[in-house]
Amino acid sequence: MTEDPIDELRLLFEGEGARDYLGEPVTQAQHMLQAAALAAAAGAPDALVAAALLHDIGHFHGVVSGAELMRGTDNRHSDTGADWLARWFGPAVCEPVRLHVAAKRYLCAVEPGYHDRLSEASRYTLGVQGGPMSAEQAGRFAALPYAADAVALRRWDEQAKDPSADVPGFPRYHSLLSGLVQSAVSD
Repeated sequence: MTEDPIDELRLLFEGEGARDYLGEPVTQAQHMLQAAALAAAAGAPDALVAAALLHDIGHFHGVVSGAELMRGTDNRHSDTGADWLARWFGPAVCEPVRLHVAAKRYLCAVEPGYHDRLSEASRYTLGVQGGPMSAEQAGRFAALPYAADAVALRRWDEQAKDPSADVPGFPRYHSLLSGLVQSAVSD
């Protein structure tokens, strides 16, 4: 790997990102690039656009792979990804990444019809990841500092599975990510 974090991320998008995305009709990189494009189109702040871009990076770095997730073993990719990204980025990027799976569980518990809008693969992984939250769990989740950002990210995540979407590639986010790395290092 390289010492430049943005270059390291780019290489992951070009390498492991070119793999199938867990039963969806797009690659992992296409999925994350679509999520970032949706966040940018919604006017999200740079840190949340970065979180959308990087939210599934934990599928690349976990002890348990995304393929194993589809075979029924939770790879805890949200935690793995957030912890790995924390070397370079602050909580405004890492915490929505950490919470995006919990946000799916939350939305399935509190929003009528949300579960029905999930893709087949996402419904399957919901069960592996603990299913919808209880009312008590949902209340605790909603009180977390980055819960609203994680819910926004989760909505983009679910929409970002269009095989015909034409979105900017990874280079579009180079300066955005660079700016966030610099501010995270100086904080």
